[in-house]
Amino acid sequence: MTQAALHTAETLRSRSEAVAGSLPALLADAQHLAATILLGEHGRKRHGMGDEFWQYRSAEAGDSLRAIDWRRSARADGLYVRQSEWKAAQSVMIGVDDGQSMGYSGARTRPSKLRRAQTLAMALAILAVRGGERVGLTHLAEPPRSGEAQLMRMAAALMEERETADYGVPSPQILPAGSRAVFLSDFLGDLGPLERALGQAADRGVKGALVQVLDPDEESFPFDGRTVFESMGGGLRFETLKAGGLRAVYLRRLAARKDQLRQIAARTGWRYHCHHTSDAAEPSLLWLYRALEKGAS
Repeated sequence: MTQAALHTAETLRSRSEAVAGSLPALLADAQHLAATILLGEHGRKRHGMGDEFWQYRSAEAGDSLRAIDWRRSARADGLYVRQSEWKAAQSVMIGVDDGQSMGYSGARTRPSKLRRAQTLAMALAILAVRGGERVGLTHLAEPPRSGEAQLMRMAAALMEERETADYGVPSPQILPAGSRAVFLSDFLGDLGPLERALGQAADRGVKGALVQVLDPDEESFPFDGRTVFESMGGGLRFETLKAGGLRAVYLRRLAARKDQLRQIAARTGWRYHCHHTSDAAEPSLLWLYRALEKGAS
């Protein structure tokens, strides 16, 4: 074996061991988070093709005679249609930005933006699988699947190191027609790729949610005096003696960026949410779960 091959093998083994060591913690966090959402209360029951009764509704113009439940209608003044619970398995595709900027944390007591995004992604995947749905990652050219084995594959894929730039861009490899999708990112880079990705998703009838994950320091800009700003990948560097004087300009640009994200989402039937790593993850997971629920209706 050549020295280069040996180095590659050792690097691969080292990365594999790192991934294996991190998996239990990620899955434990995600499972604990998912457990806070009660499927019985927030399930995605919708009418459609199925066997289990869901509800009766008044007959409308266009309903066939076969659809009318005559026994129920005989006990009332009008005609009623019996609806069944939707049983067809749906697909939820999840994209997690692993650009260098996502590795930022302003304090040791807070998780990085990437770790919080990974935890939210896996918690959502666990809920979807428990609800009988298929799940997948947008950056993989593999179809969504159901089951515990798929959850393990997703967790391992999320923990793998990939060569990335300062800011990641969504580049979904697969989005099944009519599925739902989630992109988790700080969305601090070029938004052009995001607009194109959502436009393509809309063409396929895919709706979903954008979750912007930010560290509270990025939200409040608490810097003052002499400060050196450097991107996580080291590609950008800026030094100033009066950081506090930049706060007002920075906050205006951040507000404009959030507004732009809301507009991009609204144009394609998606929804937008901002999450801070200093906050509990449960409210954002519940918002995300309900957002997909509404987006599927």
